[in-house]
Amino acid sequence: MADAGFTPMERRMTRLAEEGLGEEEIARRFRRSPGFVQRVLALARVSRRGDGRRPQALRPVERRVLKWRAEGASPSDIATRFRRHPRSIEQIERMARYKQSAP
Repeated sequence: MADAGFTPMERRMTRLAEEGLGEEEIARRFRRSPGFVQRVLALARVSRRGDGRRPQALRPVERRVLKWRAEGASPSDIATRFRRHPRSIEQIERMARYKQSAP
């Protein structure tokens, strides 16, 4: 079992389990309950790589701000719609443009 990204406790518990120690003994060594050890070992088997889908690049607010800016709305006009400060809208726009430029 690859332990990339595991916490030290996860690494140690999985190594002890692979060496043949029972959950009761591992729990005793870590001063935890056997149920805790079972959960740690079960979650250590779950893939941490995700499902392979790329996350949505822009949040809905970022998409709307870019759309309205493209249509000619000023940051102060958009700010009133979102009940935010115009500087906040400018920051959202900068982050959205940065995200779009990233590969």
